[in-house]
Amino acid sequence: MKSSKTAAIAGWILSSLLGVFLIGLSGVGKFIEFDGKADMMQKMGLTNELMMKIGVVEIAITVLFLIPRTSFVGAILLTGYLGGAIMTHLRINDPIIMPIIMGVVVWIALGLRCPTIFALAFAPGSLKNDETKSV
Repeated sequence: MKSSKTAAIAGWILSSLLGVFLIGLSGVGKFIEFDGKADMMQKMGLTNELMMKIGVVEIAITVLFLIPRTSFVGAILLTGYLGGAIMTHLRINDPIIMPIIMGVVVWIALGLRCPTIFALAFAPGSLKNDETKSV
């Protein structure tokens, strides 16, 4: 499937915004002390040391997502990472809408950058064909 230049640019813009948020704000924020951080970590049941490890994982996975050759694996890993974020927030009755939106945007951005993702996900009858092949 041939990608339109506009779709690819939109995909890279979305990917860049995700990168800025996940690396620049969220990831780096796990290494910086700020007012209320200790209370927030205590509420989530996380130590500062564990939060730093989570920050390293978040930054590494986001970098994988931003590299074209590893973007598919990065999107899968980001989906799992954001699932963990959802579970952490559910445990303490915090809103979960942001990690859900970000997970959806990850796949939209990747699909715009690499239209094969959308072609595989939305191919008519693809599930039906896969079921008959395995029998």
